[in-house]
Amino acid sequence: MLYEVDVRLRPDGASGLLVSSIAAFSDYQRSRAWTWEHQALVRARVVAQRGGGVLMQRFDALRAEILGRMRDVDELRREVRAMRERMRRELGSREAGLFDLKQDAGGIADIEFIVQYGVLAWAHAHADLAQARSVTDLLERFAHHRLMAAPDASRLGEIYDHYRREINRSALQQRPVRVPAAPFAAERAEVVCLWREWLEPG
Repeated sequence: MLYEVDVRLRPDGASGLLVSSIAAFSDYQRSRAWTWEHQALVRARVVAQRGGGVLMQRFDALRAEILGRMRDVDELRREVRAMRERMRRELGSREAGLFDLKQDAGGIADIEFIVQYGVLAWAHAHADLAQARSVTDLLERFAHHRLMAAPDASRLGEIYDHYRREINRSALQQRPVRVPAAPFAAERAEVVCLWREWLEPG
């Protein structure tokens, strides 16, 4: 399986059309999409196409437009934090001694949300943030633009890569991504510290 598809996440949710035209998708993104849907655009890309690349060009132009909007940073922070807190409640591990690599505090979703927040907050001033899609590439660009301290960006990238390797190993072995918590305690604490600095200031 190359991609896991959740059709409930299409525009307008379960009540929406299964397939949208690019015009309808553009209208939705510009006028009705939630912040978390704009967060999803950070890593979004065309995976298959026909017709000489016109659709990809239109999608990429829309993506750059939406990511490059100027936003109220305080409101953005509140919305990103609220969605992440909801995900932790609904998807995180509730078993003592276990760590959900994706969803628990200090996990991979925290890193991804920090990066998505940074793109939505600053792509209007640094257009190259809307061009990159990988978490590690974006962290390098944050450091380049001095939006994040270089040691913090480097360390987050290292932890992200470690988590991804563990998740991929679990997937290949058809095991859950909930692992013993103790070996990851130090890395989790580092991620939680940066999460608080970026999304829970004061």
